[in-house]
Amino acid sequence: MSGAGGADGPVGPADLVDVAADIAAGRTTSRAVVEASLDRAREWAGAGAFTHVFAQDAVRAAEGMDLLLAAGHRLGPLHGVPVAVKDNIAVAGRPTAAGSAVLAGEVPAEDAPVVRALRSAGAVVVGHTAMHEFAWGGTSDNPHTGTVRNPWDLTRTPAGSSGGSGVAVAVGACWAALGTDTGGSIRLPSAVNGVTGLRPTTGSIAVDGIVPLAWSMDTVGPMARSARDCAVLTAVLTGSAPSARLHDGVDGLRLGVVDGYSLEHVQAPVAAGVTGLLDALRGLGALVRAVGLPDVEGNLSAQLTVEAAEPSAYHHRWLRERPGDYGRDVRVLLEAGARLPATSYLQAQRYRAVLREQLLRALEDVDVVVTPTLPFTATPVGATHVEVEPGRPEPLLGAFMRFTGLPSLTGAPALSVPCGTDADGLPVGAQLIARPGGEDVLFRTAAAFQAVTGHHLRRPALPAAVPVPA
Repeated sequence: MSGAGGADGPVGPADLVDVAADIAAGRTTSRAVVEASLDRAREWAGAGAFTHVFAQDAVRAAEGMDLLLAAGHRLGPLHGVPVAVKDNIAVAGRPTAAGSAVLAGEVPAEDAPVVRALRSAGAVVVGHTAMHEFAWGGTSDNPHTGTVRNPWDLTRTPAGSSGGSGVAVAVGACWAALGTDTGGSIRLPSAVNGVTGLRPTTGSIAVDGIVPLAWSMDTVGPMARSARDCAVLTAVLTGSAPSARLHDGVDGLRLGVVDGYSLEHVQAPVAAGVTGLLDALRGLGALVRAVGLPDVEGNLSAQLTVEAAEPSAYHHRWLRERPGDYGRDVRVLLEAGARLPATSYLQAQRYRAVLREQLLRALEDVDVVVTPTLPFTATPVGATHVEVEPGRPEPLLGAFMRFTGLPSLTGAPALSVPCGTDADGLPVGAQLIARPGGEDVLFRTAAAFQAVTGHHLRRPALPAAVPVPA
């Protein structure tokens, strides 16, 4: 059953910032906004975006937010706005299983710090979103919780591992969601679902209370409609002031395209989308120039090595005692990681230092490096290979991370921005990369692009029939 066939366009406010302003001004209520999101979650239930929807708790929380506002108390920039969080992020009193059977029934006693930050800013948490088991995979096809489906075409993948978060934002079941990103797990589903998503600078947002994948690369960050939404959410999660330069424009900003890499080995619609983004920003005064990263092609091997070894160490005991509780794909990856020699892991870590030095050197000459987020649009559900170039199938997991591994390995922040579609209406994403701590320039660049384009405003139309979840 296909969900393609056009978009129904923006419904009501354009993004989270607008809906928060409407609630604050009394043009609507938190309860009305939350109930509308819950309605969308029910309509799209067959897409599998959620493992648990906290409907009753969310409505009660929204009523409380409306009472507070009536009494003159606004908790923060997210007051009354419905958000969701990935199933590996602790929510007090709610099962947090990381999409696994191993942790099924685990109920944390307290919220993860990022969830506390959302609540302190007034957000209403509406549910846990579905994910690839233990975040170790790129499709969100999960043997324990079901298959997550791309709302632009229900026969396609939403990518992963934060696939449920991407779908929930895309269909309007929440105004923002948290994902986690190790090798691309925020950016990939942001790209293929047509939303905006940030992998923050490694270490800038606390990952306490989150089930880890590979601890030296794990991050947590926002997925939302727009760059300004992600800027607001990032300020909430870091406890910092909102970006002061969000609307400064890009006149004189230097954009770097990596020679022999940024636009190589990508499908034609992806190249067209990223080129369109560069052209639009050039038209706004940005400067586009080539930069060199001599050893960038080694990033995939290093990424897969680190992302194999570290999860296998974390799962060592469970894998030995409870191998049957893992899905086959994740078990195979963990077993392979356990057999990696220490020399391979150490060489990968040495390569990370070299790649980071090269990226920082490139970012002395430019402000932002631009690549696709991934080299192709959404693949069919169940696919294990993809043809980036016709007649040359390659393994899907590695192909997913061709571009996302660069920020993951170097600790740099990266923002995925919707920048086009293919002939079937499937979204294309561009990846913007800055030096560590440079999130503001990413938001500024994306906000300028989104001010003159409408890719981020598209929303998938509800198809005539959505599969009923098993």
